[in-house]
Amino acid sequence: MRTAEELKNIVKEKYGDIAERSAGSEGCCGENQEKENSVKTSSCCEDTEEKEGSASGTSCCGGNKEKDYSVLAEDYANLKGYNPDADLQLGCGIPTHYAQIHEGDTVVDLGSGAGNDCFVARALTGENGRVIGLDFTDAMVAKARANVQKLGYENVEFVLGEIENIPLPDNTADVVVSNCVMNLVPDKDKAFRETYRILKEGGHFSISDIVLQGEIPEGLRNDAAMYAGCVSGALQKKEYLDIVRRAGFKNLVIQIQKKMELDDAIYLKYFTQEEVENFKKSFKGIFSITLNAEK
Repeated sequence: MRTAEELKNIVKEKYGDIAERSAGSEGCCGENQEKENSVKTSSCCEDTEEKEGSASGTSCCGGNKEKDYSVLAEDYANLKGYNPDADLQLGCGIPTHYAQIHEGDTVVDLGSGAGNDCFVARALTGENGRVIGLDFTDAMVAKARANVQKLGYENVEFVLGEIENIPLPDNTADVVVSNCVMNLVPDKDKAFRETYRILKEGGHFSISDIVLQGEIPEGLRNDAAMYAGCVSGALQKKEYLDIVRRAGFKNLVIQIQKKMELDDAIYLKYFTQEEVENFKKSFKGIFSITLNAEK
């Protein structure tokens, strides 16, 4: 069992590497390919949508050529405010789409990466609003700050810090968003308490994340690559929702849920082919959810 500090270092190293290698690259993983092709040809997982009309697309790239970085990246290309330099294909949903962001709101993005969701949020909150991105990886914050400088936005800022100790005052945000990041935080109870603290009374969050229904193999859970790729750090769905409630949130609504299928090659690192088939019969699955809850 890895310590919290070891897990943080895994994430910081892997995502720092992604940020640095993405600088100056074209397309997913620095490969010069169109998004449609990267979704289909470089994918190691498939997703099944449970609601119609939502954005689709799967990328197991996660800014890295290793198949173990398995995430459900959505297609942001047609969204107002989208900036391709900020899209490292690391998310598992589009939380800003469901976040009910209004003109003039203050929005905080937890685990903001290169700024993708922040720039989409800024298009919704307008010039009179404020958007703050938080990330604990130096290289990601540097990349996000470079992106915002190029765009010339004066109401978008990026700060370095941990979600378990958010360096922002109480009652800062009208809306908090986060995209496939909470599952990477070792102390999720504290992370959601901090989220509650920085929200204004009556504020809410929209968070996309990975949850489980059924147990995954211990070897897979302890795999460093799979941890950085969002799966190994995921909780059981019920446990995840219980943590949110314990933090004080109410009116929890799962806005969208999609099933994620890992490539058999990943399971075969830990199982025989026969064991893989038996496991898949009993395992309900890995899911990407987008959750809304109110303070």
